[in-house]
Amino acid sequence: MATLLLRGVATVALAYPFCNDAWRLELKHRWSRDMLDILGVRLEADLSHLVPGSMVVANHISWLDIFIINAALPAAFVAKEEVRHWPLLGWLAAANDTVFLRRGSRGHARIINQEIAGLLAAGKPVAVFPEGTTTDGTHLLHFHAALLQPALAAGRPVVPVAISYWEPDGSRSLAPRYDGPITLGQSLAAILSRRRLVARLVTTPALGGQGLDRRTVATAARAAISAAAALPPPSNPPGKPAGLPGAGPSDARPTGTPSREPEDSAVI
Repeated sequence: MATLLLRGVATVALAYPFCNDAWRLELKHRWSRDMLDILGVRLEADLSHLVPGSMVVANHISWLDIFIINAALPAAFVAKEEVRHWPLLGWLAAANDTVFLRRGSRGHARIINQEIAGLLAAGKPVAVFPEGTTTDGTHLLHFHAALLQPALAAGRPVVPVAISYWEPDGSRSLAPRYDGPITLGQSLAAILSRRRLVARLVTTPALGGQGLDRRTVATAARAAISAAAALPPPSNPPGKPAGLPGAGPSDARPTGTPSREPEDSAVI
């Protein structure tokens, strides 16, 4: 795994400057598939509803989700500003079209909206995790509908994508979870302890258009992801977590407590 990480660093440093966008996406695709092979994860992907230049809206369970998405449909990602400053990983993220969000700045939000719209217009998928944090994969949290606004404002489709993990016997796997007190090392150890894991990525019909507002699209996306991941139907609307008190800003890694932001003052 360390060898693969070093190969990724070398590829970004030495090959990326001489590659066009299509070849960069292909290199990211291959590297992510190699990572899954090393971890013993078999990917089952249904891309029947994928639309070029769409915003990919996915549920969030693990750090592994990023490799799952890139192995199926290489994409740019939207991440917290803190990720930019992570040793090595922040540099890799910045070199791979990651859009970094600075919370609470409306001026920065306008710049980010333009950056995302530019990527979508160029035919690149942009992936967001509208829950804003991770879960154990057995339920969905509320969706921050504001994260969908750049795609809707640019007239680009929003494609809900369901991610789930399964044991070889067909039962849902909690091994990849990276929520609450679980550390990256513990999550990685749990994955490696399994003989084999199955990761399923399922696209669902594109949303947006016809003047739909972001709350409506977020509600539909949440319902579509819940059904495609075989999860219980969501019971509370996007942006309004049921029975949860407001929380302060989250730190640089996923936690089990979502950061609640007022809908109209969200980052995007």
